Amino acid sequence: MNGKRPYMDYPQYRAARRLVHECCNYDNGNCILLDNGEPCVCVQSISYSLICRWFITAVLPLDGKLEAALLHRADRKRCTECGGYFLPKSNRGKYCPDCAGRMKRIKAAQRKRKQRLLCHALGYSKHP
Repeated sequence: MNGKRPYMDYPQYRAARRLVHECCNYDNGNCILLDNGEPCVCVQSISYSLICRWFITAVLPLDGKLEAALLHRADRKRCTECGGYFLPKSNRGKYCPDCAGRMKRIKAAQRKRKQRLLCHALGYSKHP
């Protein structure tokens, strides 16, 4: 994060607000970690920037797209199929996880179709 706190836009903020309820320290709008005898509001549920370290390490990975958008802005890529951002697992990553399976099936079908077309057993000869 390089000392900079990522700032969320409104749709990202709403997604983070939904994720806050998954935190094990969240109790009816209050944070158990910050509680020192008096209830304290969960800072992540009212802030447009990522403040809570527990939220970043334990809760944010539950939503991969939001995590990639907020924490890995320099490392993320745009999916060539749907245009969404994702965090690639290698330098060859081209598709987001949602599109990768579908594109794998499409490419395999195209490859097999070409292989069947060029198959010499079906009467194809290399010389014209």
